Amino acid sequence: MSTVTAPAHERPLVSHVVADVIAERSEVTFGIMGNGNAFLVGRLIDLGHRYVKARHEAGAMSMSQGFYLSTGRVSTTTTTYGPGYTNTLTVLAEAALAKTPMVLVVGAGPRTPRAFDIDQTAVATAMGVTTLTVDESNAARLTHEAYDLAARDLKPVIVSIPYDIAEIPAASQQPRGEIEPKVTVRPDAGDVARAAELLRGAQRPLIITGRGALLADSRDEVKSVGDKLNALFASSVMARNYVGSDWDLGIAGGFATIGAVELMRQADVVLVLGASMNLFQMRYGTLLPGAREIIQVNLEEQPTHPDVTFHIRSDIAEFARSLDSHLVDHHANSDWRSEHPEVADQSIHRPLELKKTDSVGRINPRALAWRLNELLPSERTIVQDGGHFLGWLAMYADSPDPHGLQHPGLTFHGIGFGFPTAVGAALARPDRLTVLTCGDGGGMMTLPDLETLVREVPKSIVVVFNDSAYGMEIHQYHQRGIDEEPMVFSNVDFAGISAAVGARGVRVTELEQLDVITEFVTSDASGTLLLDVQISPEIIAEYVVEKVEYEERLKASH
Repeated sequence: MSTVTAPAHERPLVSHVVADVIAERSEVTFGIMGNGNAFLVGRLIDLGHRYVKARHEAGAMSMSQGFYLSTGRVSTTTTTYGPGYTNTLTVLAEAALAKTPMVLVVGAGPRTPRAFDIDQTAVATAMGVTTLTVDESNAARLTHEAYDLAARDLKPVIVSIPYDIAEIPAASQQPRGEIEPKVTVRPDAGDVARAAELLRGAQRPLIITGRGALLADSRDEVKSVGDKLNALFASSVMARNYVGSDWDLGIAGGFATIGAVELMRQADVVLVLGASMNLFQMRYGTLLPGAREIIQVNLEEQPTHPDVTFHIRSDIAEFARSLDSHLVDHHANSDWRSEHPEVADQSIHRPLELKKTDSVGRINPRALAWRLNELLPSERTIVQDGGHFLGWLAMYADSPDPHGLQHPGLTFHGIGFGFPTAVGAALARPDRLTVLTCGDGGGMMTLPDLETLVREVPKSIVVVFNDSAYGMEIHQYHQRGIDEEPMVFSNVDFAGISAAVGARGVRVTELEQLDVITEFVTSDASGTLLLDVQISPEIIAEYVVEKVEYEERLKASH
């Protein structure tokens, strides 16, 4: 039986075929239109698909990341080729390292390269990112495959449309394929029994959950294990408030409060579920000095930290269920919880000293974070750009769940992700108030997408921790003899700038001025409230002090 091919004028364009799959697989697309994706974007608009116009390609990528961090669902970004593509690379690298699933649909140069084209596929490969280049017959199949791969492998995947086929009629499409599912790794029964025995003998058991536990959806089993052991909980930044227990110490690592760290350091047996145990999580080797046993469970072949005494390769959910059944008749011999009621009532996190200002009257960022936590509604998404300031709200602000506190750029150690990430987060969770915190340095980097935030998000708050400097560099390098001139700037009037793009800007020099938040939140007012808070450059976060001390120890050892 012969196949009848429709006349060219009746067949959809290659770009349209890709767009049709995008509309089927994704709720929203963030992008900037150019030569390479004009027909794709036009088709998305015709389909009624939600398309959000960014002001910069890196911003469009950050919006997709914010959407994923708020929902756990894959979203889409689209840009043109050449400069439009290279502008995405910083956030693409962050997404690859942070294992953020997203689909980036890009234009590409024609299949016969021109003098000004670059090898975009080679650039992506260098970052470990897969590129699927479509043609007339496989456009639908490869676009579906991109979404499947992104979701399965937790990574960004690129769909590339060469310029010379973007607007030609598609041929008959190949059938959609199936990708191999992930293999479930079940724990060895003897390993689970040994872990249960070690935990039964603990006097001060601590369970640290990471993103692996969050993705495994094993909350109930993990909480049950902890309750049977009378254990305390802690988490990585990505799994903040995952377990939802009154006995949660908060973030383990550099963003932990001092009182919580002191307790973590007393733990004698520690169970680490799906956390990487990187330098920062382990407070540069100082987090668990009292532990005689550290049990790490993840999908890696080997433990990720030299202090791990027992490593188990397993899916977190499979391990948690098995461990819970091993402890079914266990009666805890630990009194750790009853000895520390300050954990349950959260008073353990209160700073010993909370001065409002520094020696010259600029606001103490620690006091600012504490007051923001009191004023902001409980149903909120806090998006934090990178910089010296980013630990304050991590330490002192509550989070409704792991999606409620985001740190875009943290994996790649970058700044300048804030305004656009807040757009994606807000569109993903319109039921929550989105609150962006950024420094003046990072804020200036993504300032164009403040306009996108004002345009696209009905109601949001921006808090600029403004110390007129790159504070992280000041606190690390000025004391080591480097002139501070490259690190400091004149004071930018963010309140004035925000007003120019339609936001309400308030310059804050006293904590009492923050009461405007209550007025804004409780009123029917819409729009963006930006608070330009003049913070102290003198007050240094503990995690920065510890980083400097660690580097000094390394230098001395060499």
